[in-house]
Amino acid sequence: MTAPIPRDIPDLPAIPGKPALKPSPVPATAVVTPVRRPAAAIFRLLVALAAAAGVTLELLLGDPSRTLGYFAVQSNILLALVMAFSARRAWTAGRPLPGAVLGATLLYVVIAALVHHLLLANEASPFSLTGEAAAPTGWQAVAHHTLHTLTPIAAVLDWLLLTTPGRLHLRQASAWLLYPLAYLAFSLTRGELLLPGTPDRYLYPFLDVDQDGYKKVLGNALLLGLSFYALATLLVALDHARPNP
Repeated sequence: MTAPIPRDIPDLPAIPGKPALKPSPVPATAVVTPVRRPAAAIFRLLVALAAAAGVTLELLLGDPSRTLGYFAVQSNILLALVMAFSARRAWTAGRPLPGAVLGATLLYVVIAALVHHLLLANEASPFSLTGEAAAPTGWQAVAHHTLHTLTPIAAVLDWLLLTTPGRLHLRQASAWLLYPLAYLAFSLTRGELLLPGTPDRYLYPFLDVDQDGYKKVLGNALLLGLSFYALATLLVALDHARPNP
């Protein structure tokens, strides 16, 4: 026979202390109503159109096989795509693109702008351009200033004024340098495949193996790579220090 079930269950002793609440696995987007940002969407769409227009002008005015080899053109193509996707997500209240993608795009267009203004367009630089490349005119000047000045400034303003701070991380900085490293390999390989004496065999004077040799070119690349990593680190630090717009 089994024991009878008692009608009255004695009170259990109280558990000492406050029960700790476990972190909720529900993401913030599930409880916070998504907000459309039409102003941000319009600004980003304009940036995308400006970058696309600058690249298109460069392709129409020059040799496409040579134009597409420039770092500034490639970085602006990436900027146009990223800004177009970001504009769509801001308009439809979607999630923003990953911070790693935005940080990489920002870094590349800023690199293109700084290299141009500090090394190529600076008469005091040993790598300054000469002739028409140094002072383009007409539509070439419009495309030139769009890709090297207008779109980089617009990308920085979008980052400072329209994005949430703290999304960039130092661990991402080394991964961002994979593209400049791949570009270095592309530039040197392209120069080897072209015949000696071909115009613009090496697109940048600091990567000109014919003039300086591999030893000096690789030294230039190392100094630039260290500068790019320092710039990436600075962007991460500023992203965590800047106020939330």
